Amino acid sequence: MIFESTPAVIGHRGVGSGGAENTIDSLLAAVDAGIDWVEIDVQRTADDDLVLRHDPITPDGGFLIECTAAECGLPRLADVFAALPPEVALDIDVKTVLEDAVDAPSRRTGALLLPLLAAEARRRRLLVTSFDPALLLHLKENLPGVPLGLLTWLRFPIWHGVAAAAGLGLQAIGMHTGSSGLGRADWRFRPLEHTVEVAHQAGLEVVAWCPTAEEAAGYAAAGVDAMVVDDVPGVLTTLAA
Repeated sequence: MIFESTPAVIGHRGVGSGGAENTIDSLLAAVDAGIDWVEIDVQRTADDDLVLRHDPITPDGGFLIECTAAECGLPRLADVFAALPPEVALDIDVKTVLEDAVDAPSRRTGALLLPLLAAEARRRRLLVTSFDPALLLHLKENLPGVPLGLLTWLRFPIWHGVAAAAGLGLQAIGMHTGSSGLGRADWRFRPLEHTVEVAHQAGLEVVAWCPTAEEAAGYAAAGVDAMVVDDVPGVLTTLAA
């Protein structure tokens, strides 16, 4: 079981996407808002370090893979681990890069992550998610005991996503709200409650991102296990009501 109580509320890149996202201050602010799960995006740099960033470019417009961690000026994953209290759980969204296709295996994102995750898993709850099934299989083979989740992008058919995550032997499926079918008049979607039930039968926990405060009650009623959200206070208020 990944989430001790459901639906867990996970702060999206801290307190939500925007100018302060994926920073230590944003992560700590999310915790101060009353949650114990936060989500971060992780990518590798030219000097084989790991930093927090959603897109493959730096704030100045260069490519992360072409600059060092010091040059790009972004928080390092190791520093985030050190700064966050160990009772705060982390959903780590791993963004692989184009160069992972050709660089030496020891330099690829998954290999760089392994020692950090192995050490951190001894003191903190972790969930590692990615759009890249190859990375997830690499971690599955080399990091037993850490739950892994397949992410599906905007409007990716959720029925494919659940089947894929189950077939890969993962523990979670992450779906964007655009892939859930909730509130959409589309005959191809079965009720979200049915999809979640099938995922649970397959041994998967279901994570939805990013429901608004107004949408959160519908996802909770459908039985999702967690929501990655931008409006942490608003979603908490909705769920409490």
